[in-house]
Amino acid sequence: MKISYNWIKDFVSIDVSPRDLADKLTMAGLAVDAVEPFSKDHVLELDLTSNRPDCLSHLGIAREAAAAFALNDLTMPEVTIGEATSATSDLASVEILNPELCPRYSARLIRGVRIGPSPAWLTERLEAMGQRSVNNVADITNYVMLEMGQPLHAFDFNNLHGRKIVVRTARPGERITTLDGEERELTGEMLVIADGERPVALAGIKGGEDSGISDETTDVLLEAAFFTASQVRQTSKALALSTEASYRFERGTDPDIVAVASDRAASMIAEMAGGEVLKGLVDVYPGKDSLRAARKPIIFRRSRYIALTGLDLELSEAERILHRLGFEVESEVDLEQLKVVAPSWRIDITLEEDIIEEVARISGYDKLRNSLPGNAGAGAYLEGEDGRRLARRALAALGYHEAINFSFVNSGLDERVNDLSTDARLGLLNPIDETQAHMRTTLLAGLLNSLEHNFNYGSRNVRLFEIGKCFIDKGDDKPVEIERLALIATGARNEADWQASSSKLDFYDIKGAVESVTEILGLPALEFSQTESISFLHPGRAAQLSLAGNQVGRIGQLHPRLGADYKFKQPVFVAELDLGELLLKNKLESRYRPLPKFPTVVRDQALLIDSTLSFSVIDAAVAALKIPELVNLRIFDIYSGKELPSGKHSLALSFLYRADDRTLTDEEVNAAHDRIINLLKNDFGAEIR
Repeated sequence: MKISYNWIKDFVSIDVSPRDLADKLTMAGLAVDAVEPFSKDHVLELDLTSNRPDCLSHLGIAREAAAAFALNDLTMPEVTIGEATSATSDLASVEILNPELCPRYSARLIRGVRIGPSPAWLTERLEAMGQRSVNNVADITNYVMLEMGQPLHAFDFNNLHGRKIVVRTARPGERITTLDGEERELTGEMLVIADGERPVALAGIKGGEDSGISDETTDVLLEAAFFTASQVRQTSKALALSTEASYRFERGTDPDIVAVASDRAASMIAEMAGGEVLKGLVDVYPGKDSLRAARKPIIFRRSRYIALTGLDLELSEAERILHRLGFEVESEVDLEQLKVVAPSWRIDITLEEDIIEEVARISGYDKLRNSLPGNAGAGAYLEGEDGRRLARRALAALGYHEAINFSFVNSGLDERVNDLSTDARLGLLNPIDETQAHMRTTLLAGLLNSLEHNFNYGSRNVRLFEIGKCFIDKGDDKPVEIERLALIATGARNEADWQASSSKLDFYDIKGAVESVTEILGLPALEFSQTESISFLHPGRAAQLSLAGNQVGRIGQLHPRLGADYKFKQPVFVAELDLGELLLKNKLESRYRPLPKFPTVVRDQALLIDSTLSFSVIDAAVAALKIPELVNLRIFDIYSGKELPSGKHSLALSFLYRADDRTLTDEEVNAAHDRIINLLKNDFGAEIR
């Protein structure tokens, strides 16, 4: 919004520089972005928020300047109208068919005008505001709009059929050619200004070409009206047509300034274009009572002001500030409060907090003390945040990148990577995108989309993880929110170079990543149970994850059919954990464990065993023996070949024995080892190789 410094001084007597005025307005909450010289004037460029349409005029800014400089009176422009004996109402009529869209419409008739150029001072002021001069009548309507914030429109009265104005919505099939020469098709929701036969203007937006002012115009019908903001905004958007008038009406204008602005424009037209102003104003105001009833009293409490701002303020000072801003104020000293009614131009004032803001900004935001809020105690992470950070750190160290996806998903994809029933999925009432109309039940759907995005950009070696909430409808009032951790990995394990060739990621890489997370969280080892029941995973390369007998996740290779749908053309490995459950069981205390003082004894053993037997079963059975000297058991080789019996493979195990208080003897190690071998032979049919 551009404001003329000299124009402001027509309203208020201020003896400060343009820069000082800009600083004062900025400190009062009206940000001035720039001050530029223009001829013998200066132009202030304001960045106004949408809730301050009252400042879209020089009168509005003058009010603010007067309040900021503690000046009580504004000098309003002198309006002198030598009215003719004939009345406007004798020659023209106004009818409002949609009062809910146009609460007030006024018309005034000026006869015998001479259309011509505007005087230099008027042209210069308009140019300073970035507007070009058209003719004296059009320039005056623009001038008054910039001065008082009330958009006006001038019709060639002799081109109005029936010499009447009808404010109504458009009829089916109606069209209008606006002043810019564009023919526009109208709909029944659009408010128009019509004469006795056709639309002659788009209400609050732009006039029609057929009824516009031309060099031949002699009689002018001057419109000043109040249109509802929502109606103007809707029509402006539908027609993709925005004007200075619509910009103001969309934000809200002052219904009480309609007649004042009309008088000001009529006076200027009579002075600069000649002619006579007919007596009176045809002012149809069906919304008068409802608009004024909406301005309800608001209680301003001194105690509330102090509580919100931290500043003390005398009630009398608050009263003076509000008076200067145009508020009606009734003091209730005994209660230390004021009863306040906002002026008609302040449509943004509805709450006590709004009144407090007005008093605080005029009193001076610079009075607010620079003090930090009190701190009741030391800061701390939310519950479980330590564990989340550790999990992120562990996965980042393994080359995984964190992904953050939307909680809204395509239900079809979500169903393919989760075996829940359709009833368990939550649909959105008003989805932003119809292709993302459900809340996710798994993180894997989003990670698969992220992987597809990477593939589309040529990246084939990808490791991603995500931590987030999933939502499941269990028929209760509120859905169940489950925090999960999901991983996805594909491609090369490492980049090939001159020292080593590249190798491909496999099931055990993502298994190792999962185990790294549980280990850093201080959890016991997870149980991996092979399964063929997870439809979106490879039936021979999938497992359920359990902790202390409770299922906490799943892991495996993406089913080739699903991978083919995405055109991945290489194995993709995924895992998903119930992170919330893991965080409930984690033990993050760090305990020092001294280095071993006594030597370790290693016994390697090759066993011929059923190929269907999982190592986790063997590990659990050996652990159940509770041999204190056995500190570790691991696989270091698996071999299968034609020379081995069908259904068998060779499993090479390494057993580590050690005691914390002595060096183990061969007899002790042999005794412990024999117990384990006997268990493997008797319970699992293992043969020693």
